[in-house]
This record gives sequence, C-alpha cells and structure tokens, in this order.
Amino acid sequence: MPQSPAGATRRELRRRDRRRSGVLRTARSTAQATVLALVVGGTAAFAAVQTTVAPDAGLPGGVASPADVAAELGLRDAASAASRASAVERDPVDGTRTVHLTVDGATQALETTATTVRDAMIEAGVVLGPHDRVSVALDAEAVDGLEVAVTRVVAEMRTETTTLPFETVREDDPELLEGSEVVVTQGQEGVRTVAYEAYLVDGVEVDRKVLVETAVSEPVAHVVRVGTRPAPTAPPARPAAPVPDVPASAAVDPGTARAIGREMVLARGWGEDQWSCLDALWTKESNWRVNADNPSSSAYGIPQALPGSKMATAGADWQTNPATQITWGLGYISGRYGTPCAAWAHSKARNWY
Repeated sequence: MPQSPAGATRRELRRRDRRRSGVLRTARSTAQATVLALVVGGTAAFAAVQTTVAPDAGLPGGVASPADVAAELGLRDAASAASRASAVERDPVDGTRTVHLTVDGATQALETTATTVRDAMIEAGVVLGPHDRVSVALDAEAVDGLEVAVTRVVAEMRTETTTLPFETVREDDPELLEGSEVVVTQGQEGVRTVAYEAYLVDGVEVDRKVLVETAVSEPVAHVVRVGTRPAPTAPPARPAAPVPDVPASAAVDPGTARAIGREMVLARGWGEDQWSCLDALWTKESNWRVNADNPSSSAYGIPQALPGSKMATAGADWQTNPATQITWGLGYISGRYGTPCAAWAHSKARNWY
C-alpha cells in the first residue's frame, strides 16, 4: 500500500532523530575523554586534542571542535580550573630566612622557614616563662635579619610595711589665754601592710603588682587646743597699803625660778616692793619649788594652786615648767588681790591667799 507523503515525512523525521542522538552520544564520549586529557596533561594536551563528529545533515559542517562539545556539556569552566591548578602546583616554595635570637645571654642565628616569631622560637626550642618579655610581638612576621631578644623575668611574693601620717587639728579654746596651747590628743601614725608580686630582672625589681593592702592600724589625729581669751589688762595702780614686816629680798641667782618670777613682776610694771612681797609669799607657800605638793589639800607648784590642774590654762607643761606656774600665779594674784603685796597682807592675816 503506497505511503502518503505525510507518513513518509514522519518516518524520515524519526530516522533523523535517531541519527542525531547517536551523534550526540559519540560527542559526549569524546568530550569526556578530552576533559580527562586536560586534567592529566594540562593545557598542552588541550591544544593537541581534536574531536571529529560523524557527519549529519542536521549539524552544519558535520564537524564539532572540543570547545563546542565542552560548551554543549557545560565543561568549559572545568577545563579552565584544571589549567589553573596545574599552574599553582608549579609555584616555587618560599626560601629560608635568618632570625637572630638572644636568649639567656647567648645569641644564635636561626635559619628557619617559620612565618612568625612565635613559630621561630618554637623551632629554636625557646621556652618562655609566664612573665618573660620578648622585644618583638610573637605574632609578628619573621622577616629575614629580624633581631629578637628575650628578657627573663622572675616573680617573687613580697610584703612591706609603711606608715600612714596623722593630721594635726587645731581647735580654738576661749578658756585659754591667747598664745597658750594645750595638746588634747597626741597624734599617732597608722601602719599599713602591702603584699605584692615583684618582677625581677637580674635581681632588680622592674615592676610590681599589689595583691593585698591591709591597714593594721589607723592614724590618730593630733588635736591641739589654742587659746583665744585675751590677756587681762592690769588694773589701775592703787596706792600700796603699808605692809609691815616685809623682809628685804635676798639676792636672786640667775636662771632660777626666783629670777624668772622677778623678771615677770617687773615686766608687769610692778616695782621692787611688789617683788619683795611676792618673794615672801611664795617662799612661805612652796619655797619656789616647782613640784611642791601639799598632801593635805592637793595644792601644787610654786603658787600652790588648788587644785594644781588649774594651771593647765597657762600651758600643758604646768606640772614641770616654772614659767608656766608663775604666769598662772601672777594672773591669779592680779585678778583676786590686785598686787602681790595685797596678797601677802591677806596671807599674813589669814594664813592663806
């Protein structure tokens, strides 16, 4: 039965499709062989390989180059990567460099391929202590001719004791005469203990780290009372009442308590007669002894102050300083009797003043 033109066309098309499929399978096989040659042989093999494809009416020219087939299969990048890998494998290896290491007083020239100072020191067998110092950072590049010095640092635990200074506090006291000062509290230094880690190089401390700081005792402030009360003015001179039986004063030895008393009497503007009365009064009371102590009344000192602590208003050394005691005694006589002769007359009459 004769075939229709349409039927003949369909069969012809199927035959052409089968031939095209065979050609493509052949091309794939050839291309795979080409890629293998590229990997093994490099770019030179690629230049030598030629692929021939069976002629077919559906492929113009009937011949496909390896590049065309690789493009058809998506293999062009694989060939380029293989070529680059071969080039990298042929790069030369970096050469050695010389690093000069100074450790423990000795210097060595180390031939090394290490890239960092740390690796070079490991290669040289240098072991660093926890506090050792390196002149170059360990992560620095180990360039040719680099000089690296290691300083050995030894750590020691130490303690030291230091003092804490006290402050001085001055307080005004209106009960004390101007110019007078009394120590209320004696200042004392505090004590502090410090524990620290000392870092030594050749036995010399180069740094330290404080670990514990303890105050053993706190400082005590030095407190002083300062007098602000003005000194009393001398009352107007009154006519001296006649004092019977006032003995003439004996000669005064320089530097004695009597000599100090005489100078202070005259400095107040009183005359020699007032000095004679005072000399008689205090000779009777204490014989001019600084430490004269009356056990029955607790009177104390040259003027026999009752109690003796009253004289602290004239100075903190009232127990031992004759000038302090005389200053207080003259102030007492002036305020109560006006003059030493009046006080002497009262003492003569009543046996106390």
